[in-house]
Amino acid sequence: MKKIVSGFCFAVFLLSCNSNKTESTSTSTDTTAKKTMAEMPYTASYSSNFTQDVSDADLKTVLQSYKDWENNNMPGLANAMGDTVSLDLSTGEHKKMSRADLMKFWTTIRDSLSSVKIDMGAWLKMYEPTKKDQFVVTWYDETDTYKTGKVDSATYHDINQVKDGKIVWFAQYKRPKK
Repeated sequence: MKKIVSGFCFAVFLLSCNSNKTESTSTSTDTTAKKTMAEMPYTASYSSNFTQDVSDADLKTVLQSYKDWENNNMPGLANAMGDTVSLDLSTGEHKKMSRADLMKFWTTIRDSLSSVKIDMGAWLKMYEPTKKDQFVVTWYDETDTYKTGKVDSATYHDINQVKDGKIVWFAQYKRPKK
């Protein structure tokens, strides 16, 4: 009987320690987060209040657009794009194009390639609740083989803004591989 009572007391003790620890940790984390944000040397001009509340369907739309580019499936790629898409290209160019004009632009580029290989390293879903903006950020390596035989490879970082299940803004940053 002593063992049962001792075991019960020990279990109650552990549970009480864990619940206090959880409350203490939450308070400590909240205080630390607020303190850290207050001490930042910059304030974000757009937002620093992102969550990952982007649907898996929107994530799939973005990732499928890369697979469609890799597989030269231009109709599939077109299906992922909004009626109008703004582009910020790695060359520094900014374009705002209709879906049809964008597909003509990209088809010309893709037609010069005999193959594309994408190694998708990572992605992150980002949602800004105040502005209700959704983004999928990607990091990947791409190796392009041109019909001339030239091979070009680079590491990319892209930002894809998604609205109503379609990509409406695309920004690309490129670092050529040596």
